[in-house]
Amino acid sequence: MSEINSTNTNTPENNKNRNSKIVYYVLIAIAAALLIVSIIMLCIKFFGGKEDFGDYKNPISSTSSTSSITLPQNPINFDEIKAVNPDVCAWIKIPGIDVIDYPILQSSIEADDNYYLDHDINGTVKKAGSIYIQKLNYSDFTDPNTLIYGHNMLNGTMFGQLKKFKNKDFFDQHRQIFIYTPDYILEYEIISAFVYDNRHILNSFNFNIENECQEFFDECVNPTSFTKQVLEGATLTTSDNIITLSTCTSNDNERYLVVGKLISRTRTAK
Repeated sequence: MSEINSTNTNTPENNKNRNSKIVYYVLIAIAAALLIVSIIMLCIKFFGGKEDFGDYKNPISSTSSTSSITLPQNPINFDEIKAVNPDVCAWIKIPGIDVIDYPILQSSIEADDNYYLDHDINGTVKKAGSIYIQKLNYSDFTDPNTLIYGHNMLNGTMFGQLKKFKNKDFFDQHRQIFIYTPDYILEYEIISAFVYDNRHILNSFNFNIENECQEFFDECVNPTSFTKQVLEGATLTTSDNIITLSTCTSNDNERYLVVGKLISRTRTAK
């Protein structure tokens, strides 16, 4: 029998050690490959070319149009005034006519549409009444035409000063009407002031039907009345929103109208 070579490495124990080393090196290689791939992906994400940055949106700049804009404060404290009367839906102010600076009311569902024709903000019967809109109009002034009513008081209160717009110089120098609601500041440009008949405008025209709406709008920019002032070049289409201030005259068959075209709607801070 020949002698066993003591240097023979092909033993079960040596084979086991060799296999373990192979597995170890394979795992190391896999781990190294995964690490390299991860590093490459991170580099692409954070140091990519223009194509990558083209799809990236700065979270601050992308929301700056809403979250970073400071909304204007509403000059009217509606919480306070609605505590006096919840029927207050807006406020009207005409710069240059200090006396026209009033709350606008809209009667409740249970009350008559013209309740505020002869009631003040406290519900007291008064000849002067209040400035008000009817329930045919939305209280947020989103209708194509919102009619605002007020008495032509001889002492100049309520809508008694609207007659000043009969004067061309006054008409030319006073172009703005502001309507404040609980959520918005609405700015209107006065485009015309004229005598009209005494028909109920909201019952006579369906402003949700284009041709009827345009019919009244055409009258506003080209009144048939002899007593009129119109902004040169003024136009109105059915995509516009207007307010029509209406007051009586010395003739029961007439009404004097001042028409304003909405030019801006600005949300206010809560």
